[in-house]
Amino acid sequence: MKNLLYQRFDYYKKLGDALLERLSQEQIFWEYNEESNSVAVLVKHIAGNALSRFTNFLTEDGEKSWRHRDAEFINDFTTKQDVIECWQKGWDCLYTALQSLQEDDWAKSIYIRGEKHTVLDAFLRQLAHYSYHIGQMIYLGKMQKNTEWKSLSIPRNQSQQYNNEMAQKNEELSQENSSPVCFVKSPEIRDEYKI
Repeated sequence: MKNLLYQRFDYYKKLGDALLERLSQEQIFWEYNEESNSVAVLVKHIAGNALSRFTNFLTEDGEKSWRHRDAEFINDFTTKQDVIECWQKGWDCLYTALQSLQEDDWAKSIYIRGEKHTVLDAFLRQLAHYSYHIGQMIYLGKMQKNTEWKSLSIPRNQSQQYNNEMAQKNEELSQENSSPVCFVKSPEIRDEYKI
């Protein structure tokens, strides 16, 4: 389970990494309007959330008293490098918590804002949350890059080519998954859920 979750989180982290690499400092701080978040603010929120959720993950409520969520939506970064360091700090905290887990931890209960979750559910909750915001970050980048945008997944009008490449790869690796998002053939999936 640990490896499966690591792969899924890492897929979205790498999308964010690629985006941050492509955007200029000005683009990272750009906001569409006053009610919108910049890429920098979304990074600050994801990192703040991860630090709160995954610090002392098994022993403390995931909403820490030291977290100031509302402040996460105020940009106080001055450079692109500050944003990247914050991004990495949040992910390091998540990965450290994930790597520390033992097999018998998955069914344990933890709390987020006093609400009981299994450890597995807490990780799935965060996976959905982070992928949602990373999608927002990518959309902001795409809006700004416009015709200079290079897809981070399957480029427009190239689906058939991609499908053909995946079919060929699947023939070569028939026992392994080729999708970075779908792991139904993973040995970590219980037999009753395999296809």
